[in-house]
Amino acid sequence: MDKETIIFLLLLTFISLQPLVASQMLVSRSGIEGEWRLLHESIGVSAMHMQLLRNNKVVIFDRTDFGRSNLSLPGGRCRYDSHDLVIREDCSAHSVLYDVGSNTFRPLMVQTDTWCSSGAVLPDGTLVQTGGYNDGDHIIRTLAPCTGENCDWVEFPRTLIQRRWYSTDHILPDARIIVIGGRNQHNYEFYPKNPSSFSAFWLQFLSDTRDGDNENNLYPFVFLLPDGNLFIFANTRAIILDYKKNEVVRELPSIPGNEPRNYPSTGSAVLLPLDENSPMQAEIMVCGGAPRRAFGLTDYGVYMTALSSCGRITISDDHVNDGSWKMEQMPTPRVMSDMLILPNGDIILINGAARGTAGWENARNPVTRPVIYRPNRAENNRFSVMEASLKPRLYHSTAILLTDGRVLVGGSNPHKFYNFTGVEFPTDLSLEAFSPPYLAPEYAPLKPTVLSIDEILIYKQPFSVTFTVPKFLKMGIVLVRIVAPSFTTHSFSMNQRMVVLKSIAVSTVTDNTYRFTAFGPSTKEIAPPGYYMLFVVHAGIPSSGVWVQIQDLSVY
Repeated sequence: MDKETIIFLLLLTFISLQPLVASQMLVSRSGIEGEWRLLHESIGVSAMHMQLLRNNKVVIFDRTDFGRSNLSLPGGRCRYDSHDLVIREDCSAHSVLYDVGSNTFRPLMVQTDTWCSSGAVLPDGTLVQTGGYNDGDHIIRTLAPCTGENCDWVEFPRTLIQRRWYSTDHILPDARIIVIGGRNQHNYEFYPKNPSSFSAFWLQFLSDTRDGDNENNLYPFVFLLPDGNLFIFANTRAIILDYKKNEVVRELPSIPGNEPRNYPSTGSAVLLPLDENSPMQAEIMVCGGAPRRAFGLTDYGVYMTALSSCGRITISDDHVNDGSWKMEQMPTPRVMSDMLILPNGDIILINGAARGTAGWENARNPVTRPVIYRPNRAENNRFSVMEASLKPRLYHSTAILLTDGRVLVGGSNPHKFYNFTGVEFPTDLSLEAFSPPYLAPEYAPLKPTVLSIDEILIYKQPFSVTFTVPKFLKMGIVLVRIVAPSFTTHSFSMNQRMVVLKSIAVSTVTDNTYRFTAFGPSTKEIAPPGYYMLFVVHAGIPSSGVWVQIQDLSVY
């Protein structure tokens, strides 16, 4: 091993194993703590909801019933809504389409109220967005990727069976979307509707987990498990649901501490990466939240310290050997933080506050430093504190992963209306990007570049990706990972999942050029059909992502 290689390996080890000491939390070291970049001081709307599409454009929207935004609709267009609670004629936009490549945006036209809604992406890449408030609570809206300037929202009135406000969506292996819960909705339904039933399905679990007027069970955390069942977490409890039979397979242990993790005590959660190179198991991680009494106390000017704990629980296919919660402590308390899976399998926690809860005017002490969590490191050595943003991101802020490995961050409007003056935390219309440490210049020699790829992956079928890397270290430290783009709102990234694909071989093509052969996902339950970002990861450093479509040959 030459001297240059040894230096790179030592640098990688240094970064991944650093303890959390005070000096790290205060000093940035040339990209080791990541870097922030302001993309736009204002995009005209506050980014309450975000979704990355397969054409590398991001759908961003807030709500329609709080007056005019700071961005006009084009061509003299206006929105006329006799049901609007604030303004019935509105010529401003409440949604934009952001182009990642050109760093530009244009307004979109949304007609009905999208406040606190949910969404998922169909296998063809179309965003399906469900519910909202007032005249939008039974609406389904769609937005298909396009290259021109004419694509816009399409709305389908009275499509949902029940009112959906603060609900959670998840794409299913059969390409349907399940819509779960919402305010005063202890049930779930499907889109498209189940042909045999046009009624919603009662779920007692959602009623049992409600804390009276404080609720603490909205936007439940939902994940599709490798066996096809759903993991559902609300408040402090979790179940395994067989949605096909409308049966609870098993109730899991409550997370220790008896403190709520769902809205308005908003924590966050992820399904940790599923690895096809090992015996398949699912592990869910839940972090942050607020004490049970926190929501009511903010009315009296009391902002309780947020929760600083995270819990991990393993789910087995037979549900006989499901584990118990294993708890860890974050470096700081966090409420309203987003959790995203990074291309190298690490987890980033970003945005949020250290005191209070979700809701209008309900939080203090913004947490501006992201934290990166390395799930496969030794316990007590998994968290690293990153560089601070100059902008507080509180209630109604969002974050999503981009194909280039950056994290797009926007939003923060803890007020009933847009409010830019005379308040401690003004409405924020800006858009930022955070570059994790793997994007630092010192890792450029280890960064792969994808040259060619089979753009359609078939279940259980081999495919190949050709890539180049300036300083190739070792065959055994190359992985191919796919990431489903998430619909993010209220600190939860719906449909987010990563799969490490089963490796076959790495071969040398020419100097610095290599071919990685792997299998497509094993089942639709592990990776539902649709578009994914594919990353080649070499020595922990990911390439930029390329879009691939996972298809099921049986439906063609």
